[in-house]
Amino acid sequence: MSDQFADCIELTPNCPVDATIYGYAPNLGANVFFAVIFGICLIAQLYQNIKYRTWTYLVAMGFGCVGEVVGYAGRIIMHDNPWDETGFQMQICCLIIAPAFITAAVYLTLKHLVLTFGEEHSRIRARWYTWIFIGCDLFSLVLQGVGGGIAASADSDSTSDAGGRLMLAGIVWQVFTLIVFAALCTDYALRAHKNKHTRTAAASNLLRTFKFQAFIAGLVTAFTTISVRCIYRIAELAHGWSSEIMRNEDEFIVLEGVVIVIAAVCLTVFHPGYCFPPMCLNKQFTEKGVVDEKDPAETGV
Repeated sequence: MSDQFADCIELTPNCPVDATIYGYAPNLGANVFFAVIFGICLIAQLYQNIKYRTWTYLVAMGFGCVGEVVGYAGRIIMHDNPWDETGFQMQICCLIIAPAFITAAVYLTLKHLVLTFGEEHSRIRARWYTWIFIGCDLFSLVLQGVGGGIAASADSDSTSDAGGRLMLAGIVWQVFTLIVFAALCTDYALRAHKNKHTRTAAASNLLRTFKFQAFIAGLVTAFTTISVRCIYRIAELAHGWSSEIMRNEDEFIVLEGVVIVIAAVCLTVFHPGYCFPPMCLNKQFTEKGVVDEKDPAETGV
């Protein structure tokens, strides 16, 4: 941003909207829509996770939905005043990190899928999936959060660029983690299918149910949409602040807003508490098709 606009705090003839980082006043209808949808998902997540006692899933989706609501609230503030510093800080910090929490919800499921369909087909212990991928996700969150904070409070172009580079590094790391996660999921699915004769009767019955198939479809959809969003963000941040990509609101609405709404809705509608019972209450299907309690330290959600 040019130094001549450094003191701008509201729209005036000397502080036009074209001179802001985004170059536009955020669309009110679209941002209200996103805030409302994420708010509904948050309420639904609270109800379902308390009902099914999937506490870690609640933390992931809860923080993700709260972050999205706050982020879009910031863009709603910017609709009236694109120069509003508070609104900019809210949306740049929250919308950059909130999808990482939603991604964590996807990561949490792999351990329980492995426990249900046979840990012997996995190349690593089931418990390590959670530690590895949540750890990588937290590292990505730190990079994006610190970068977003620096960018939001920057008083010079150099500081703002430094924050942007940290945010970019965090998202690149997130994409790398997503790729590794997809590779391990695919590897496990192939190995488990190859050895399906060893599958328990309960696991086989679960696999044939519509709700479990919908749950898997929802996970794949959420994973895909989150990946699309991350690729978009990499392209956006790689070109720097006030780039052509960053100043295109239609692309932002579709490749940030819509895709993460789809992910959140899929992970809410096809909640594991209803669609994937083994993930509830630290439980796992047994050979007889009943559900056994497991030590939370060993199989906790």
